[in-house]
Amino acid sequence: MKPDDLIATARDLLSTGRGAPRQSNLRRAVSTTYYALFHCLARCCADSMVGAVGARRSEVAWRQAYRALEHGQAAARCQLPLVRHFPIEVRNFAGEFARAQFARHEADYEAGGRWQKSKVDQLIADAESVLHDFKRVSLKDRKAFAVHLTLKRRIPHNARLG
Repeated sequence: MKPDDLIATARDLLSTGRGAPRQSNLRRAVSTTYYALFHCLARCCADSMVGAVGARRSEVAWRQAYRALEHGQAAARCQLPLVRHFPIEVRNFAGEFARAQFARHEADYEAGGRWQKSKVDQLIADAESVLHDFKRVSLKDRKAFAVHLTLKRRIPHNARLG
């Protein structure tokens, strides 16, 4: 899935022509916006580990790497203390990813509450902005972020704690 296409779909869900969009459209737009960010990360991980389009790569391995990204683990690893050593574009993306996942959970699972078009529109704009900036991150930093997101970090047995 292409993140830019998902952002366009989220915007389409807000375009009703007349009146306010239905709550189901607003909620779907929130969810779709999160998935734009998620699929950007999944592609980053697969491209970093196996190779981007045009590279001599195993498509089976690429799909496996793409699917390896776990929603909860990715959001947990996007928390500020864990990403502080990455460039600002990665930190901003990580923060927006965690916020978008929280919003998606509210939109998809909270029966009560009402979404406002302006709030959803801002969520889409923020996601679009960090997606744009993330594309400019160096390959070295994208690869490091992919490793950070998907591989378990182990503390060396001789490392001093505290």
